[in-house]
Amino acid sequence: MVLRLFPREEGFFLLFNRAAENIMQSALLLRNLFEDYRDVEARAAAIKELEDRGDEITHEVMDRLNRTFITPFDREDIHELARQLDNVIDWIEAAAARMAVYRIPRPTREGQEMTHIIVDAAAAIVEAVGNLQRLDKIAAPVREIHRLENLADRVQRDAVAALFASTANAIDIMKWKEIYETLEEATDQAEDVANVLETIKTKQA
Repeated sequence: MVLRLFPREEGFFLLFNRAAENIMQSALLLRNLFEDYRDVEARAAAIKELEDRGDEITHEVMDRLNRTFITPFDREDIHELARQLDNVIDWIEAAAARMAVYRIPRPTREGQEMTHIIVDAAAAIVEAVGNLQRLDKIAAPVREIHRLENLADRVQRDAVAALFASTANAIDIMKWKEIYETLEEATDQAEDVANVLETIKTKQA
């Protein structure tokens, strides 16, 4: 029997692709919730199941990292990429949970717009992570993630301004302000994924 002390580990790419696809699925469910607003608790629970799956994928990455001597890129970058991907889906799930817990009667146009931005950011993450083995291909989706984060930031600021200019009661204003901030945070976390990918590309250049 040959003992492989220095295994060539390719499984990280598969796990990162699974994490990115999981983010995409959760983003689509969130957008669908805002576009077709019914069965809110059940649909928020479905997003929670995907968030739990994301945790499992993250744990698999960490376990593999602990058992692998030779990694495809720096260990700290593998750890950070896994963490940031997990953060994206955490905030997507948090937005869905708030819609259910706060018993929001209907979504706003601005909230719907932000979920569309999150779906686009998730699609860019899928493309970028899918090219981890061809880092020359990640520049365009990484730029798109940065653009979408800036767009979400503008939409969120305008949404909050409109909220305070409205005749809504104080409790509803507080609820929606937090929901808008949660949606925008999902795009902030997507941008953090892009930043890690840029770091990996720079180190591998």
